[in-house]
Amino acid sequence: MNLVDLVNKNYLSANVEKFPDFKAGDNVSVSVRIKEGNKSRLQKFEGTVIAIKGNTKSIDGHFRVRKIAAGGFGVERIFPFHSPRVEEIKLVKRGKVRRAKHFYLRDRTGKAARIETDYSKK
Repeated sequence: MNLVDLVNKNYLSANVEKFPDFKAGDNVSVSVRIKEGNKSRLQKFEGTVIAIKGNTKSIDGHFRVRKIAAGGFGVERIFPFHSPRVEEIKLVKRGKVRRAKHFYLRDRTGKAARIETDYSKK
C-alpha cells in the first residue's frame, strides 16, 4: 500500500455506509453540520441531484444538488461523499430520467424544471 492510499483510508467517512442508493434526477434531503461560532447545528438542503462524480468508495467522489430558493433563483451545492459535515442523506423521491447529468435544469424555470416521479422503484 502506497502513502496516498494510506492517507485516503484515514479520511474515509463512516457515514457513507448509511447513505441510500440514489442517482442523478432523484430528490434528496441532505443534513449538513453548520458551525456558527462555538455552536453547531444541522441544516437541511433539499433539492434535485443533477450530477454524481465517482462513487462512495472513492475519496474524491461527490454529488451536486440544486434547489430553487425562496427568491426564485437556483442554488447549487457540491457535497463530497466523505465529508465529515454531511451527517445523513434521505431519499425524498425517485426521478424518472434517462441521462446522468442534468445541467440543462439551470436554464429552465417553473414546470419545465420538474422531473417526473418514478413510481416503479421503491
